[in-house]
Amino acid sequence: MDAPLLMAALDRPIRFACHHYMGQVPLMREVVTRLGCFPLDAPQQRQQTFFDQATRLLQTQQAVGVFPEGAQPMVQNTQTEKLGQFHRGFAHLALRAPIQDLAVLPVAIASHQESTNSVVPLKLLSWFDPSEPLFDQEGWHPMVVYQRVHISIGRPLWITASQRQSYQGKQAKKIVADLTAHCHSEISSLLHQGY
Repeated sequence: MDAPLLMAALDRPIRFACHHYMGQVPLMREVVTRLGCFPLDAPQQRQQTFFDQATRLLQTQQAVGVFPEGAQPMVQNTQTEKLGQFHRGFAHLALRAPIQDLAVLPVAIASHQESTNSVVPLKLLSWFDPSEPLFDQEGWHPMVVYQRVHISIGRPLWITASQRQSYQGKQAKKIVADLTAHCHSEISSLLHQGY
């Protein structure tokens, strides 16, 4: 329920990228699409269609939300105060999108009280998305229900012309790594402030 919680906190619609299987499972598909989320494509086209869809949304001045930790925390119980490793797709999008005045807004959800329920066996979800290795294991997909949370919103990180210029050749990897590390550090700090 992170997506609707963040939309309520920021008081605006956000088009969240969500896992491929969410667009395949009946009922879940209806919920995520009504929220305005866009499920990612199957792995072969996932990266390119993510960039294409997210860029189109940004060009129409819509906010795009990305959970940089990916799907791992979604299917495995993690410690609420721990922040996992970030995927770099959001940084590539921010640097690649042909949008003037684009900012990355770091946000952290610090859960103070929650309950976790088992919803569906992970193996069952592999029927809807056999390409996902997270579903090829024993156990259940958890559903976390927040009773008390603190949402911390950081300072916008504006993408500069010099960053975009550096996003080419061998320097691209470094500029992406720097942006990813900066956002990880910022969200980690926000998370600790929330506790």
